[in-house]
Amino acid sequence: MTDDPCGIARALKVIGERWTLLVVRELVFGPKRFTDLSRGLPAMSQNVLSQRLRELESRGVVRRRRLGPPASSRVYELTDFGADLKPVVIAIGRWGSRIPFEVVPAQADMSVDALMLALVTTFRADLAGDLAVRCELRFDDDRFRAEIAGGALSLDRGALADPDVVIDTDSPTLRSLVFGGLPLKDADRTLLLTGDAELARRFLRCFPRPVPATI
Repeated sequence: MTDDPCGIARALKVIGERWTLLVVRELVFGPKRFTDLSRGLPAMSQNVLSQRLRELESRGVVRRRRLGPPASSRVYELTDFGADLKPVVIAIGRWGSRIPFEVVPAQADMSVDALMLALVTTFRADLAGDLAVRCELRFDDDRFRAEIAGGALSLDRGALADPDVVIDTDSPTLRSLVFGGLPLKDADRTLLLTGDAELARRFLRCFPRPVPATI
Protein backbone atom coordinates (compact mmCIF):
# COMPACT_ATOMS: atom_id res chain seq x y z
CA MET A 1 0.00 0.00 0.00
CA THR A 2 1.36 3.40 -0.95
CA ASP A 3 1.61 6.13 1.64
CA ASP A 4 -1.11 8.76 1.74
CA PRO A 5 0.53 11.94 0.35
CA CYS A 6 -1.80 14.17 2.42
CA GLY A 7 0.12 16.41 4.83
CA ILE A 8 -2.15 15.38 7.70
CA ALA A 9 -1.40 11.72 7.07
CA ARG A 10 2.33 12.42 6.96
CA ALA A 11 2.12 14.45 10.19
CA LEU A 12 0.29 11.63 11.94
CA LYS A 13 3.08 9.22 11.04
CA VAL A 14 5.34 11.43 13.18
CA ILE A 15 3.06 12.58 16.02
CA GLY A 16 0.07 10.25 15.80
CA GLU A 17 1.29 7.58 18.23
CA ARG A 18 -0.29 7.56 21.67
CA TRP A 19 1.46 9.91 24.14
CA THR A 20 3.59 11.59 21.46
CA LEU A 21 1.82 14.95 21.46
CA LEU A 22 1.80 14.92 25.26
CA VAL A 23 5.59 14.62 25.20
CA VAL A 24 5.64 17.63 22.86
CA ARG A 25 3.27 19.44 25.24
CA GLU A 26 5.72 18.99 28.09
CA LEU A 27 8.50 20.60 26.00
CA VAL A 28 6.58 23.57 24.58
CA PHE A 29 7.83 25.93 27.31
CA GLY A 30 11.44 24.79 27.18
CA PRO A 31 13.90 21.92 27.73
CA LYS A 32 13.46 19.28 30.41
CA ARG A 33 15.41 16.44 31.91
CA PHE A 34 14.06 12.93 31.44
CA THR A 35 13.03 12.77 35.10
CA ASP A 36 11.06 16.02 34.76
CA LEU A 37 9.34 14.74 31.62
CA SER A 38 8.42 11.55 33.42
CA ARG A 39 7.07 13.51 36.39
CA GLY A 40 4.83 15.52 34.05
CA LEU A 41 3.48 12.32 32.47
CA PRO A 42 2.87 10.05 35.48
CA ALA A 43 0.56 7.67 33.58
CA MET A 44 3.24 7.00 30.95
CA SER A 45 5.83 4.32 31.67
CA GLN A 46 9.48 5.33 31.44
CA ASN A 47 10.04 2.67 28.76
CA VAL A 48 7.34 4.17 26.56
CA LEU A 49 8.65 7.68 27.22
CA SER A 50 12.14 6.60 26.14
CA GLN A 51 10.73 5.04 22.99
CA ARG A 52 8.71 8.13 22.08
CA LEU A 53 11.71 10.38 22.65
CA ARG A 54 13.87 8.20 20.40
CA GLU A 55 11.20 8.32 17.68
CA LEU A 56 10.87 12.10 17.95
CA GLU A 57 14.65 12.47 17.81
CA SER A 58 14.86 10.33 14.69
CA ARG A 59 12.17 12.51 13.06
CA GLY A 60 13.96 15.75 13.91
CA VAL A 61 11.28 16.97 16.33
CA VAL A 62 13.29 16.65 19.55
CA ARG A 63 17.01 16.80 20.32
CA ARG A 64 19.19 16.12 23.33
CA ARG A 65 21.82 18.49 24.63
CA ARG A 66 23.94 18.81 27.72
CA LEU A 67 23.56 21.86 29.93
CA GLY A 68 26.72 23.68 30.95
CA PRO A 69 27.99 23.79 34.54
CA PRO A 70 26.91 23.84 37.26
CA ALA A 71 23.97 21.70 36.07
CA SER A 72 25.86 19.56 33.53
CA SER A 73 22.74 17.47 32.99
CA ARG A 74 21.26 16.18 29.74
CA VAL A 75 17.95 17.66 28.62
CA TYR A 76 15.47 17.17 25.82
CA GLU A 77 14.16 20.12 23.83
CA LEU A 78 12.15 20.83 20.72
CA THR A 79 14.07 21.58 17.54
CA ASP A 80 12.99 24.54 15.41
CA PHE A 81 10.95 22.04 13.38
CA GLY A 82 9.40 20.68 16.57
CA ALA A 83 8.68 24.16 17.93
CA ASP A 84 6.44 24.72 14.89
CA LEU A 85 4.03 22.35 16.65
CA LYS A 86 3.32 24.88 19.42
CA PRO A 87 0.32 26.53 17.70
CA VAL A 88 -0.92 23.06 16.75
CA VAL A 89 -0.78 21.90 20.38
CA ILE A 90 -2.50 25.11 21.52
CA ALA A 91 -5.24 24.69 18.91
CA ILE A 92 -5.82 21.06 19.93
CA GLY A 93 -5.88 22.09 23.58
CA ARG A 94 -8.43 24.81 22.87
CA TRP A 95 -10.62 22.36 20.94
CA GLY A 96 -10.20 19.57 23.49
CA SER A 97 -11.04 21.83 26.43
CA ARG A 98 -14.65 21.85 25.22
CA ILE A 99 -14.97 18.05 25.39
CA PRO A 100 -16.91 17.01 28.52
CA PHE A 101 -14.84 15.33 31.24
CA GLU A 102 -14.96 11.54 31.52
CA VAL A 103 -13.71 11.72 35.12
CA VAL A 104 -14.28 14.21 37.92
CA PRO A 105 -11.84 17.09 37.16
CA ALA A 106 -10.65 17.42 40.75
CA GLN A 107 -9.51 13.79 40.71
CA ALA A 108 -7.49 14.08 37.49
CA ASP A 109 -3.79 14.95 37.53
CA MET A 110 -2.56 17.91 35.49
CA SER A 111 1.10 18.74 35.02
CA VAL A 112 2.34 22.29 35.49
CA ASP A 113 3.08 22.60 31.76
CA ALA A 114 -0.37 21.29 30.87
CA LEU A 115 -1.88 23.88 33.22
CA MET A 116 0.18 26.66 31.62
CA LEU A 117 -1.10 25.61 28.20
CA ALA A 118 -4.63 25.63 29.64
CA LEU A 119 -4.11 29.27 30.60
CA VAL A 120 -3.00 30.05 27.05
CA THR A 121 -5.97 28.28 25.48
CA THR A 122 -8.61 29.79 27.79
CA PHE A 123 -7.34 33.39 27.97
CA ARG A 124 -10.07 35.90 27.10
CA ALA A 125 -8.99 39.34 25.94
CA ASP A 126 -12.44 40.79 26.62
CA LEU A 127 -12.19 39.77 30.28
CA ALA A 128 -8.70 41.23 30.53
CA GLY A 129 -9.91 44.61 29.25
CA ASP A 130 -7.36 47.28 30.17
CA LEU A 131 -5.54 45.05 32.65
CA ALA A 132 -1.76 45.43 32.62
CA VAL A 133 0.00 43.00 34.94
CA ARG A 134 3.33 41.17 35.16
CA CYS A 135 2.79 37.99 37.15
CA GLU A 136 5.35 35.38 38.13
CA LEU A 137 3.96 31.91 38.74
CA ARG A 138 6.09 29.71 40.99
CA PHE A 139 5.82 25.96 41.45
CA ASP A 140 8.66 24.81 43.72
CA ASP A 141 11.76 25.56 41.60
CA ASP A 142 9.81 26.14 38.38
CA ARG A 143 9.05 29.70 37.27
CA PHE A 144 6.75 31.10 34.59
CA ARG A 145 6.39 34.66 33.31
CA ALA A 146 2.78 35.62 32.65
CA GLU A 147 2.23 39.13 31.32
CA ILE A 148 -1.03 40.70 30.20
CA ALA A 149 -1.05 44.00 28.34
CA GLY A 150 -3.17 45.45 25.56
CA GLY A 151 -5.58 42.51 25.75
CA ALA A 152 -2.83 39.96 24.98
CA LEU A 153 -1.22 37.26 27.10
CA SER A 154 2.47 36.35 26.99
CA LEU A 155 3.44 33.24 28.95
CA ASP A 156 6.77 31.43 28.99
CA ARG A 157 9.14 29.70 31.39
CA GLY A 158 11.45 31.86 33.47
CA ALA A 159 11.56 34.44 36.26
CA LEU A 160 10.43 38.06 36.07
CA ALA A 161 12.35 41.09 37.25
CA ASP A 162 10.20 43.16 39.63
CA PRO A 163 6.84 41.44 38.96
CA ASP A 164 3.61 43.12 40.06
CA VAL A 165 2.37 39.83 41.49
CA VAL A 166 4.01 36.57 42.55
CA ILE A 167 1.77 33.51 42.94
CA ASP A 168 3.71 30.75 44.68
CA THR A 169 1.61 27.59 44.85
CA ASP A 170 1.11 24.12 43.36
CA SER A 171 -0.66 23.00 40.21
CA PRO A 172 -3.90 21.74 41.88
CA THR A 173 -4.32 24.97 43.85
CA LEU A 174 -3.79 27.25 40.84
CA ARG A 175 -6.15 25.09 38.84
CA SER A 176 -8.80 25.50 41.55
CA LEU A 177 -8.21 29.26 41.69
CA VAL A 178 -8.54 29.66 37.93
CA PHE A 179 -11.13 27.08 36.93
CA GLY A 180 -12.74 26.01 40.20
CA GLY A 181 -13.75 29.35 41.63
CA LEU A 182 -11.59 28.99 44.76
CA PRO A 183 -11.20 32.41 46.44
CA LEU A 184 -7.67 33.57 47.16
CA LYS A 185 -8.43 33.82 50.87
CA ASP A 186 -9.34 30.12 50.99
CA ALA A 187 -6.04 28.98 49.49
CA ASP A 188 -3.79 30.36 52.21
CA ARG A 189 -2.39 26.96 53.18
CA THR A 190 -1.07 26.18 49.70
CA LEU A 191 -0.57 29.69 48.34
CA LEU A 192 1.91 32.47 49.00
CA LEU A 193 0.83 35.69 47.31
CA THR A 194 3.22 38.61 47.01
CA GLY A 195 2.20 41.94 45.52
CA ASP A 196 -1.14 43.48 44.61
CA ALA A 197 -3.95 41.05 45.57
CA GLU A 198 -6.53 42.85 43.41
CA LEU A 199 -4.28 42.57 40.36
CA ALA A 200 -3.93 38.87 41.16
CA ARG A 201 -7.72 38.46 41.29
CA ARG A 202 -8.13 40.26 37.97
CA PHE A 203 -5.42 38.10 36.45
CA LEU A 204 -7.11 34.88 37.60
CA ARG A 205 -10.46 35.98 36.17
CA CYS A 206 -9.03 36.15 32.62
CA PHE A 207 -9.19 32.37 32.17
CA PRO A 208 -12.79 31.11 32.28
CA ARG A 209 -13.67 27.44 32.07
CA PRO A 210 -14.71 26.71 28.45
CA VAL A 211 -18.35 25.93 27.74
CA PRO A 212 -18.55 22.21 26.86
CA ALA A 213 -19.52 21.37 23.30
CA THR A 214 -22.84 19.65 22.69
CA ILE A 215 -21.90 16.11 21.69
